[in-house]
Amino acid sequence: MSEPTPPAPVLGFFERYLTLWVALCMAGGIALGQLMPPLFHALGDATLAHVNLPIAVLVWLMVIPMLLKIDPAALKQVGAHWRGIAATLGVNWLVKPFSMALLGALFIGHLFRPLLPTGQIDSYIAGLIILAAAPCTAMVFVWSNLVEGEPHFTLSQVALNDSIMIFAFAPSVALLLGLSSITVPWSTLVLSVVLYIVVPVAVAQLWRRAMLEHGGAAALQRVLRALGPISLAALLLTLVLLFGLQGTEIVRQPVVILLLAIPILIQVYFNAGLAYLVNRQLGEAWCIAGPSALIGASNFFELAVATAIALFGFQSGAALATVVGVLVEVPVMLSVAAIIRRSRRWYERGHA
Repeated sequence: MSEPTPPAPVLGFFERYLTLWVALCMAGGIALGQLMPPLFHALGDATLAHVNLPIAVLVWLMVIPMLLKIDPAALKQVGAHWRGIAATLGVNWLVKPFSMALLGALFIGHLFRPLLPTGQIDSYIAGLIILAAAPCTAMVFVWSNLVEGEPHFTLSQVALNDSIMIFAFAPSVALLLGLSSITVPWSTLVLSVVLYIVVPVAVAQLWRRAMLEHGGAAALQRVLRALGPISLAALLLTLVLLFGLQGTEIVRQPVVILLLAIPILIQVYFNAGLAYLVNRQLGEAWCIAGPSALIGASNFFELAVATAIALFGFQSGAALATVVGVLVEVPVMLSVAAIIRRSRRWYERGHA
């Protein structure tokens, strides 16, 4: 028996103002880093096998509640919307990482190079690549609801992306970093995939199965509601820690954040538009094209932040670049959702 479709998610108060909370945590982290540098350096040095332990715990708290929403049985529905699935997969795995690598090289490596710290150029580009290498898994449900997306398509697409990430994330990151002439510590990258994808997916699915067996869908929804604030709090604490260690450089170079945001914004609108148009050309319904465009454009920024820190460290340009992705995620995705809603008549004229 298949599980009941969960109620459509809505953008809650904290999610709606996520950009504000991120900005406040950035400012608070910078201030605390200046006031208590020994504490932040101690937390930054708490590592095991190149993995920062406080960040590992925080990432699990961020990711596991999101992965609890995923129903593996949704993979059976992939064939029902194969055109939308194909369009999204193509954008997610064949276009987005490569387009970001190109934009990073163009803007960060060339156009903005004179305005950025010389020693961090390659690291910034690496962070942008990592950010684009994993499609979003959690907030997608909210974005899909905002464009009246077909819930079974969204669920099956996210379940499929999660399955692909286990095998494709590390090779795609390694390939693109290698093409950018950035040395890749393979052991650390593989360990990051195990810690931040494989383990959370396994824990979440075992926990989900146990809850459904003993309390049904109602028990699962109660747990998801309870864990929602914990997941967001873990994200914000990660940002406080990151900016506490990055504070000196950021205060000295505030324009860096603005410059890093430019290629991120371009790739979001480009990939969303591409997925939307491909779905229209393929004759998919608008309720499929909307979530397809949003999934194609958004990023799994929790995984990106953790991977960048594991590979390059707290104080790296890569870590900062992934955090800029967090900063722009909500307002940019809300704008994409608004464009999709307003273009419905145009889309359906072409579809007919």
